[in-house]
Amino acid sequence: MLKPFPRAGGPVARTDGFLPIEGYAAIGEGRSVALSGADGSIDWWCCPNLDSPPLFDRLLSPEEGGYFAITPEAPFTSEIGYRDGSNVHETVFTTQTGRARLTESLNSGPAGRLPWAELARRIEGLEGHVRFRVSLVFGTRGDTAAPYLSGNSNGTAFHVAGMMGLFRTSDGVRIETENDHTIAGFVEVRAGQREVVAIVAAENQPLVVAPIAEIDGRIDVSCQEWRDWTERLAYRGRYAEPVLRSALALKLLLYSPTGAIAAAATSSLPEGIGGSKNYDYRYAWIRDAGYVIKAFLRLGAQAEANAALSWLMRHIGEHGAQVLYTLEGGCVPDEQEIDLAGYRGSRPVRTGNAATGQHQHGIYGDIFETAERFVADGNMLDLRTGALLAGLADQCAESWKLKDAGIWELPEAKHYTGSKISCWQALARAVELADGGHLPGSCRERWARARDRVADWIDENCWSEAQQSYVMYPGSEKLDASLTLAVRFRFGNPERLAATCRAIDRELGRGPYHYRYTGAQAEEGCFLACTFWLVEAKALLRETAEAEAMFEALVAALDRNSGTYSEMADPVSGAYLGNLPQGLTHLALIQAAATLSGLDL
Repeated sequence: MLKPFPRAGGPVARTDGFLPIEGYAAIGEGRSVALSGADGSIDWWCCPNLDSPPLFDRLLSPEEGGYFAITPEAPFTSEIGYRDGSNVHETVFTTQTGRARLTESLNSGPAGRLPWAELARRIEGLEGHVRFRVSLVFGTRGDTAAPYLSGNSNGTAFHVAGMMGLFRTSDGVRIETENDHTIAGFVEVRAGQREVVAIVAAENQPLVVAPIAEIDGRIDVSCQEWRDWTERLAYRGRYAEPVLRSALALKLLLYSPTGAIAAAATSSLPEGIGGSKNYDYRYAWIRDAGYVIKAFLRLGAQAEANAALSWLMRHIGEHGAQVLYTLEGGCVPDEQEIDLAGYRGSRPVRTGNAATGQHQHGIYGDIFETAERFVADGNMLDLRTGALLAGLADQCAESWKLKDAGIWELPEAKHYTGSKISCWQALARAVELADGGHLPGSCRERWARARDRVADWIDENCWSEAQQSYVMYPGSEKLDASLTLAVRFRFGNPERLAATCRAIDRELGRGPYHYRYTGAQAEEGCFLACTFWLVEAKALLRETAEAEAMFEALVAALDRNSGTYSEMADPVSGAYLGNLPQGLTHLALIQAAATLSGLDL
């Protein structure tokens, strides 16, 4: 169903060259993700891979960044939305002279992902006539390359570093300018008329020059492939529309060449406008991968869950239990700064991630919770995975007393309560897996003793009588919204957990949103997953009516675009903040909806 953008109606507008973050929808094909704005401009596309340098980066540099725009020449309004059950996206533009629809797809074929990247855009006249400007501006791949054009008897190609691409158009598209930096022209459509423009691209490989009619046809093939996948999902609970849309967003972040799951599709979108908390999320975190694997299992997407778990176990075996990996399974490079303007002046723009050098106890809990869910679904762990998990349980039993960076990857290592709970979670699940015959049982008693010591330590050191809550770390009165996850992990007694949830809602809540921890409001917006975690916790604690009201209020507040959710939101304006689509947000929504539906997820 199409919805007006912005929700208040009126024309789509940029401020200093920037669209609101919620002005974008994500499209993808299992290898890359592009962000298309409500004004018809694709401002972000890392091609050919999700973590490649961006081919289009106007999202972070409005003056110098690359983009691919199909925008009405006259003032217009927009209606936006995905096709039902699909990641093919549509925008309907209305001007004084008519209405036209733009349909966009990163195409796949009937046999799955294509060997090349194919970004297809169909323009159809609906009423009257609408004239569009077509602008393809070549960027510098994150300030790393100079674009140029070259031609031969088969056509003209553009080159940016190792990327080669072809700009393909139907006969009704008129090109006026063609040079090393820009291809520009116009197309006018009347009711019943259809035109198509597309980019076919690859890196360091030959390209097939497909007829434009084939590219156009693959838009509908791709749509049907998405719908076939969605129809196979097993979710039968409440709130089916946002759950299925979130499942489709998570599917975009599954990097099909390896099975890795990216945390988000973008880099350096700010957690607070003008601030420096701008990070590259195009990597695979153990935490996110574990949660998404669980969601895919319960949604019936078993092939994706198996691929992701196999990838995770393989690379933990190769590199150890790191916080995050590249999508190919390697070690993530340290942060580097790129000389781009940044979204609305929010600098620095970064590639790489500093968390690669951190230790987080939470990785143990995430791995074991994933393995436990895999087994609970009737699946089997192989001997190598069982031995690897047993070794990780030993590591957890040995290291739980150490300080770490915590779930929020903070620069100062402390005895974070959430990290200790994750250690308890890992050891508890290890014992359960050993009892079920899924892990070597020789260390079972050691794990059980360590589990009980962790629980005792948390209750003795991390509870505040003044706050009537578990606190962020011993000796502090700060609250941490991630502690709501303890309910899902089955830690502790329900009375203390319920009190903790009430304290978090009281201190960290702002309207339908919640901050991550005490003091976060000085630097960032509200973290959307935290509210969904709180909803899930309250539902598990049988505070059902309150949980339902919170869930529905947040979903309503986020209803600002086609359903591509970000990491954070400004609690005053509701504007999206942070990278998108953010896997953790969509995952937390699925978890909360399933729990409210009485489903075991």
